[in-house]
Amino acid sequence: MQSTGSMIVPKKLKSRRFIRRLKREKTLWLISGVALAWLFIFAYVPMLGIVTAFFNYIPGRSFADLDFVGLRYFREFFSLPDFMQILRNTLVISGLNLSVGFAAPIIFALLLNEIVIRPFKRVVQTVSYLPYFVSWVVVASIMFTLLSANGTINEVLISLGLIDSVIPFLNRPSMFWGIMIIANIWKNVGWTAIIYLSAIAGVDQELYQAGAVDGLGRLGRVWHITLPGIRPTIILLFILGIGNLLNTGFEYQLLVGTPMTRDVYEVVDTYVFRYGIGLGRYSFAVAVGLLKSVIGFSLVIGTNYISKKLSDISII
Repeated sequence: MQSTGSMIVPKKLKSRRFIRRLKREKTLWLISGVALAWLFIFAYVPMLGIVTAFFNYIPGRSFADLDFVGLRYFREFFSLPDFMQILRNTLVISGLNLSVGFAAPIIFALLLNEIVIRPFKRVVQTVSYLPYFVSWVVVASIMFTLLSANGTINEVLISLGLIDSVIPFLNRPSMFWGIMIIANIWKNVGWTAIIYLSAIAGVDQELYQAGAVDGLGRLGRVWHITLPGIRPTIILLFILGIGNLLNTGFEYQLLVGTPMTRDVYEVVDTYVFRYGIGLGRYSFAVAVGLLKSVIGFSLVIGTNYISKKLSDISII
């Protein structure tokens, strides 16, 4: 009897403490509740729609009247005549984004952190992240203005006598990937660098002072202090980036791509947009989207496991 009573008392104390804490932090709980409700309504409830990947979905009909097709649309995607070409383009573009596009914000943040003139530093940072808010339609217009046959770059090169005839930058398949990665870096480097600048600001300043006493120069302090200090942030963002390996987007490809560059710009997203959503084959589009999500989730879990074993840094 004594043991039972002694167990009840702590439970009552815990419940009372929880109630008091709930009253004290009611504003925080209210804000968190609204955020969780939004997440549930707009992120989790729509996930019920993935069942359309296993049915021959026809808008306006209930699922009771639809034909169950199982994995037909998944098999159809893998049996596409252009499947290997689409997969190659997707992996190449994603690989370039994960290598060049991932390293560019880190390098930019490190360089920006070394600027000692604060007004100039603020101006550079502001100018660098403004392109993030520019839509891809505007970016495409800028690319056509600069790189088309009658564009600014061709006019400047001809006027300087560097070329005799115009260079069709946007119509050359060999140039498409490079131009796309440059556009992606220009658009996203400043915004992503904000995360690394925040991580750099959290590095202990006494370490820099100790490094200066030991004779470390600027490059030495960056290599031995700054980079190790922001390594957890770099690894976590890389793990999350791995999950988007098959998500290359489709705005730039559809806006800037031409029939002559289709062999190098057709990726999973553009194909699904054209032949899935564009033709009303919603079940096919959902099936490919579900497949991408499963692969991305698996890659995140695998990369997170490897990172935890090698560096003891992981998301969970």
